[in-house]
Amino acid sequence: MSTPNPTPTAAPTLHSLPLVARGKVRDIYAVGSERLLMVASDRLSAFDVVMKAPVPGKGRLLTQMALFWFDRLAPLCPNHLTGEAPESVVAPDERGAIELRAMLVKKLTPLPCEAVVRGYIAGSGWKEYVGSGTVCGQRLPAGLTQTTPLAQPIFTPATKAAVGEHDENIPFAQLEALIGAARAAELRDTALKLYAAARDYAATRGVVIADTKFEFGLDAQGRLTLMDEVLTPDSSRFWLARELRDGRVVALDKQPLRDWLASTGVTGGAEQAALDLPPQVIEGVRERYAQAYAMLCEEPTTPAGGARR
Repeated sequence: MSTPNPTPTAAPTLHSLPLVARGKVRDIYAVGSERLLMVASDRLSAFDVVMKAPVPGKGRLLTQMALFWFDRLAPLCPNHLTGEAPESVVAPDERGAIELRAMLVKKLTPLPCEAVVRGYIAGSGWKEYVGSGTVCGQRLPAGLTQTTPLAQPIFTPATKAAVGEHDENIPFAQLEALIGAARAAELRDTALKLYAAARDYAATRGVVIADTKFEFGLDAQGRLTLMDEVLTPDSSRFWLARELRDGRVVALDKQPLRDWLASTGVTGGAEQAALDLPPQVIEGVRERYAQAYAMLCEEPTTPAGGARR
């Protein structure tokens, strides 16, 4: 599979289906009462802020990477895909707009949380660890660094925020209160199983999955079902294994954007207006996303662990 064509589309608009939701990256259209069409734009977000400029090809790349992982992880957990071609439910003049960037999915009842799994402590988890020695209330060993792998991955749930609001890490007890103890345990065990399978595969391709978030819903029979996106640079931290062995983090995700925003004092949130980005930041994100896709989803052309520059 070749890298998706980098044609920038900030927000494809469809006239043949009713729009039911617009997220930070994906637009969701109703297809009857039981299916949804999820269309990934090239919009870029971080710190809960959607940037003004799109990243060329991002929506297609995210969709194709998510489809790769849905297929690979299907034996471990059911997912929301219908197996039908997205182009079959839109008007003929809209098929080009959604090519490679859409998924036709079952309508689920989403769980009101994100299932975050961490093999390393970074991001908001690192901030909490530095301050209290815990992550989501879980006590961790002293002396960890951001490049120290955890002895075992940990499950750190979060609330799912609306556009413009911050996700909030929560302790497991709060998750139990939110969705019930049995469902919380099932969610944790499934997320850890999916992460372990993805981590082990990625390791053979020279990529470390430092952390990731999964989203789940319930189907008509009440079965836990993997949904939305999975294991993309938008929802995960991908690091080059070779660099990490030397104590350096080289990220294949949107870390360049996070770093630039932090350097300019942006904290995000509903009050933050959309931002213009320097061309080098947009290109840096595009290059890293494309590299993650190539290393994880395409046939390797360099030895595992090798950096593609």
